[in-house]
Amino acid sequence: MCMNAQKSTHRHPVLSGAQAGDWSDIYFAFQVARLGTLSAAAEALDVHHSTVLRRIDSLEKRLKIKLFHRHARGYAPTEAGKLLFQTAEQTQSEFDRLMGQLSGLDQQLTGSLIITTVNSFSAALMPILAEFQNQHPGIRIEFVADSRIFKLEYGEAHISVRPGVRPKDPDHIVQHLHTIPSSLYASSRYIEQFGRMEKREEVAGHRFIGSITPYNNVSAMAWLNKHVPDEQVYHRGSDFISMMHAAEVGLGIVPLSCWLGDSSQKLVKMLDPPEDWDSPVWLVTHRDIHRTPKVQALSQFLKLKVPQIGSV
Repeated sequence: MCMNAQKSTHRHPVLSGAQAGDWSDIYFAFQVARLGTLSAAAEALDVHHSTVLRRIDSLEKRLKIKLFHRHARGYAPTEAGKLLFQTAEQTQSEFDRLMGQLSGLDQQLTGSLIITTVNSFSAALMPILAEFQNQHPGIRIEFVADSRIFKLEYGEAHISVRPGVRPKDPDHIVQHLHTIPSSLYASSRYIEQFGRMEKREEVAGHRFIGSITPYNNVSAMAWLNKHVPDEQVYHRGSDFISMMHAAEVGLGIVPLSCWLGDSSQKLVKMLDPPEDWDSPVWLVTHRDIHRTPKVQALSQFLKLKVPQIGSV
């Protein structure tokens, strides 16, 4: 990491007075620039604020330049400070990336393995992960169900299972894992009151459950957003799990993946899944850890087991 700081001296003259051993002082100053006050930086660094002040004063003396404007509200970087902290931030980012890469380099089938997916896939994937852990008791799975895209290059996750559009990051290894059909679902209570849909065109007279976020990358939701009048959408949820629960109590018809819809004993599939609603599912890893034994072990297990979901 100090090597990165030395290289940056060719780009930023402000660093010319700093030596490799000054990185700790630069890091202290970087925290002040990031957080704005000595006290906040001291708390983040778990030191006394006088220690932070001493480090800043020492660094400014060595560089022979002011890095901060002191004012009543805190510390604001000077132009020289901004140059230094830009390089410090890049160095910290590279360090975080390195730590993420190293965390996946365990050559044994032991330790933690982080897998992320959307929350609506949790029920389908959990039995597969349980079987995998029974076969490899030395591996501890950390399962993160979240709609956000995790930064695999920083070690936020080792394996990602994502639906929708194929990921395009050039540093990612992307493999097609499965294709999930989708359909419209409703409860028996709803069907008794409003009847069932035999075709997608039979929208009139029905109530629907939509999403707060459009989710137009999901074909079934894109269909609802385009073909169902807004006044017929009687309920909206923040995610597919909550939308499924709304359908279970009879609030309307909901588009769901068959992984999710078929898992509910309270819902009835309204029609055969249209082929144009099929959604691809991708297995994503980062190239730096793709071939490590434990990542390969879980990847191969998922490729074997996931296509069997719903086939029995």
